[in-house]
Amino acid sequence: MKVIKVGTRKSKLAMTQTQQLVDQLKELHSERDFVLVPYTTKGDRLTHVSLQEIGGKGVFVKEIERALLAGEIDMAVHSLKDMPAKLAEGCALGAISQREDVRDCLIFRQAGQTLADLSKGALIGTSSIRRQVQLQAQRPDLAFKPLRGNIDTRIKKLEEGEYDAIVLAMAGLKRLGWLDQSRLHIQPLETSLCLPAISQGALAVECREEDEELRSLLATVQDEKTAAEVAVERAVLAQMNADCTFPIAAFAQKNGQNYQLEAMLAKEDGQCVFVSLQGQDGQELAKQAVRQLADKGAVGMPWLKK
Repeated sequence: MKVIKVGTRKSKLAMTQTQQLVDQLKELHSERDFVLVPYTTKGDRLTHVSLQEIGGKGVFVKEIERALLAGEIDMAVHSLKDMPAKLAEGCALGAISQREDVRDCLIFRQAGQTLADLSKGALIGTSSIRRQVQLQAQRPDLAFKPLRGNIDTRIKKLEEGEYDAIVLAMAGLKRLGWLDQSRLHIQPLETSLCLPAISQGALAVECREEDEELRSLLATVQDEKTAAEVAVERAVLAQMNADCTFPIAAFAQKNGQNYQLEAMLAKEDGQCVFVSLQGQDGQELAKQAVRQLADKGAVGMPWLKK
């Protein structure tokens, strides 16, 4: 039985979602043995420093990509939203599995609260500029304080009174079973209120570009609809020449042959600029979205191509 070594971050969420994807592969390929190889990345070690300061969200994948290219592992499972638009040379996306809930949510310290009735000046925990600017557009009076660490740590800080509410992704909460507990006071944020991060809720399997045998195996867990949708969103990221820490959001939905693409870019003054487009050519839609965002005031933003 051939052993396939699977790289993953060491966090509880990363290990859990990697195991869930590996279980899918085991069902289809019982003749293979999959072994998880956990890594503590730079992004995991420096939780007291903002992602912008230590190199963007790519810090969660670069060390695992190096291990992949060195042959220490055969494949790696990532949250696709953590991956830069451009992969390391020699690496490829072998599969993108079915997407989980794309929405963000607010978790409140006190029961019965909503975004609308939080007290004036309530303190919200998030290190995401994307989340902050969209919530501020609804409630300019709210205060924000950075929040990093794993999901359990963030929830503990909330329950200990450090924040009045925190913002997390629904996908991670669901994968860890938090949504099955009545302990949390959650308000899902509809995409009309808070557009998600690019590729939020999607898992990606990365492998060596040259490993055709493994790529054929991984293709069996590919969800084509999810792959098509996130390809459009990641094209927005690539067109903006940005990484995932910038205040960019994009959400693509494929219905038949048509795509619906919503995109947001926050300007330097914190104002959110939104565009909404429809069409059959997803890559062209991404280009149009970036052009329209620029026309609405994004010209000169440091993360846009000159």
